[in-house]
Amino acid sequence: MDEIYTLHYNSFGIAFKWKRSPSRDLNKVQLVFRDTGLYLTFKELTCFSKLIEKTLSKPLMCTNCKNNKSCRSILMETPLPQVSFVMTHHELFEMQDLIEGTLFQLGLNDVLEKQVIKRNI
Repeated sequence: MDEIYTLHYNSFGIAFKWKRSPSRDLNKVQLVFRDTGLYLTFKELTCFSKLIEKTLSKPLMCTNCKNNKSCRSILMETPLPQVSFVMTHHELFEMQDLIEGTLFQLGLNDVLEKQVIKRNI
């Protein structure tokens, strides 16, 4: 785990940046959940967050079913048009937490980095 810098994690997954790698874009975030890994830019993470908000605003498909929160009935679009996921309502909330926490940490890191630059000038 010395090769990564953890940005955010929860019971569903982890988001991190590679510390160094000649074959990786160090500005992208590696998002790993279930059996999947996505390598996304800040813009793609922001888009993903908006897609989750849009999906959560829709009513559940099986409102009369008593298992509707644990049933994988939600088709989640991603910023990558060729990729989508089937998720439960709970997994979607966990994904939202993972992405929102990652965006928060990236923003905080940016602010702190700018403060350090100002102090060094």
